[in-house]
Amino acid sequence: MKDYLAKDIRNIGIFGHGGEGKTTLTEAMLLQAGLVDRQGKVENGGTTTDFDPEEIKRSISINMALAPLEWKNTKINIIDAPGFFDFYGEVAAAMALCDSALIVVGAVSGPVVGTEKAMAMSKAQGKARMMVINQMDRENANFEKVMQAVNEKFGPSVVPIQLPIMDGANFKGYVDIVNMKAKLFDGKGEKDAEIPGNLSSTAQSLYEQLTEAAAESDEALMEKYFEEGELSREEILQGLSVGVLAGDVTPVCCVTAVSCTGVATLLDNIVHYLPSAAEAALPAAFDVKTGAPVKLTREGKLVAQVAKTVNDQFGRFSIVKVMRGTLDSSVAPYNVTAEKAEKPGTPVLIRGKKSMPQDKLRAGDIGALAKLQFTNTNDTLCDQSEQVRVAEIAFPAPSISLAVTAKKQGEEDKVISGLNRIREEDPTIAIEKNAETGDVLIRGLGEMHIDVVCGKLRNKSNVEAQVGDPRIPYRETIRAMAEAEGKHKKQSGGSGQFGVVQMRFEPAAEGADYEFVNAIVGGVVPKEYIPAVEKGLKEAMQRGVLAGYPMVGLKATLYDGKYHPVDSKEVAFKSAARLSYKAACAKAGPTLIEPIYEYRITVPSEYVGDIIGDLNRRRGRMLGMNPTDGGTEVVAEAPLAEMAKYATDLRSMTQARGSFAAAFVRYEDVPGNIAQKIIEQAQRDEDEEE
Repeated sequence: MKDYLAKDIRNIGIFGHGGEGKTTLTEAMLLQAGLVDRQGKVENGGTTTDFDPEEIKRSISINMALAPLEWKNTKINIIDAPGFFDFYGEVAAAMALCDSALIVVGAVSGPVVGTEKAMAMSKAQGKARMMVINQMDRENANFEKVMQAVNEKFGPSVVPIQLPIMDGANFKGYVDIVNMKAKLFDGKGEKDAEIPGNLSSTAQSLYEQLTEAAAESDEALMEKYFEEGELSREEILQGLSVGVLAGDVTPVCCVTAVSCTGVATLLDNIVHYLPSAAEAALPAAFDVKTGAPVKLTREGKLVAQVAKTVNDQFGRFSIVKVMRGTLDSSVAPYNVTAEKAEKPGTPVLIRGKKSMPQDKLRAGDIGALAKLQFTNTNDTLCDQSEQVRVAEIAFPAPSISLAVTAKKQGEEDKVISGLNRIREEDPTIAIEKNAETGDVLIRGLGEMHIDVVCGKLRNKSNVEAQVGDPRIPYRETIRAMAEAEGKHKKQSGGSGQFGVVQMRFEPAAEGADYEFVNAIVGGVVPKEYIPAVEKGLKEAMQRGVLAGYPMVGLKATLYDGKYHPVDSKEVAFKSAARLSYKAACAKAGPTLIEPIYEYRITVPSEYVGDIIGDLNRRRGRMLGMNPTDGGTEVVAEAPLAEMAKYATDLRSMTQARGSFAAAFVRYEDVPGNIAQKIIEQAQRDEDEEE
């Protein structure tokens, strides 16, 4: 592929709901550009951008994928993003790489949740937008109905620049609204035609809507429109270009990607209406030494950002977007995040799973670098003499946790090692070990996300993992005061063991997990054995007296005891402390307690009633509600045990429109009936182990 300047590059992310044909549209563009001989299908795993074994197995996009092509002396970097919500980390990376969002909407389904999310994300990040109504040849396809729904959701600034010409269910051509000309598809391209009489009034109405949208984007055009009531074709194009760049106008096209119908015109419109890399806004950046903001331009010394890291059978490579300057094999980029200089290989272009060496990557372009030793996703690479850090990509935080184990005994280390390699590729995955339960937890955006990670682990590391519900880190405490003697006496040849302690156990002061008081007077327990008593107590507190969960909130007072000048040893007093602990705590109102979290749940207002009802069923407590942009934040507290898979349930209740954040608050008593079941289950588990 030849060398392109920023003014001749378009970075286009393809976004939308799952199943609307984003990958098929990408494949159709590659076919139209002459880069594939035949159009691959998602169903049989033959597309360029869905090449991962898990994508082929599931017939969905899981990973963001690049597909650069050349069209009429312009380089178009297509970034095919997943539509399923479990993989929105990939969507965040695609949104960071692109300069414009091409939002795919089904001609039957219309604007659904994925459309809303894509529009909101691109608007929030200041990306230019174009919408394409796909699947025009499907039964019950209805462009007019879809546009009505689109305008109801997003306003009149989303305006068609094409009106489809239909012959029953066949997509025959379109009316070019800007030029008010009809085009018919003839199998080899397009031919001019008269605007059908049944579409003339609709076309005229859309032309007026388009003219108004163009006028509103420029004050001078608005004045002329008010004075003369019309604009020239050139003025309309000028106004639309300004409006699209500012995000004030979203032009709408129509295609049938599966038959490649209308795709050539779509590529023309991408080149014509969407901003070049030279025109697109650049992300925020900061001087590494001073922290002061830096206004990036395309000219100057190298600045590039890593949007994604990939580990495959050929090694590890980083997908980068060059923000400023030029990246070539003569450059030794400095990683300001790791504070290390890198020595990468030759830059490459990535198209699906194929890589093509490139002499250089210019400002505004997207490619990949191999052999980066210290670089991870979100790192900034720059010229060491002028250190700049690009604002990090905001990846969604994990929202569900499952316990992960190896299927085969002895492969635990392989599982953890493989998961950590996958975590390098996917910042929305977290791996941690719960110190209390011993579970290794894998955290992700949903159950399908975690299932796919396990599939990747199998494919890449040849090791099988299994997941299950994590154990809740219950604890035990006491609510009353009790005393007990602990006596350890052992005599079986040789020196004996003797130690006696009298201890009092009571609830510790609020906020304290443990307190030990030495109230011995007169040396009835010599001071050299006091640490052994406390050590034995701490060891015993690792298992409570009800269900074996750690004991907390305990104040222990050693007030009396006995020793033997010959037979007393530290081990005897450790054992005596354990015996006293078990005997006293069993009488001191032992109670099972559970972690309580605060949940801040943001949903469209129409779902608030369902959310509150669901929280009540989960033993939740409402704390309040706050209005937000486009919805309501519900604030509540609930036991962690009831919220283990809340991310999945919330998605189902709100059609994936809801989100939440959780934070630990405190421990509270488990209700008696529930506590009894937990205790009985713990006893059964213990019996099985024995």
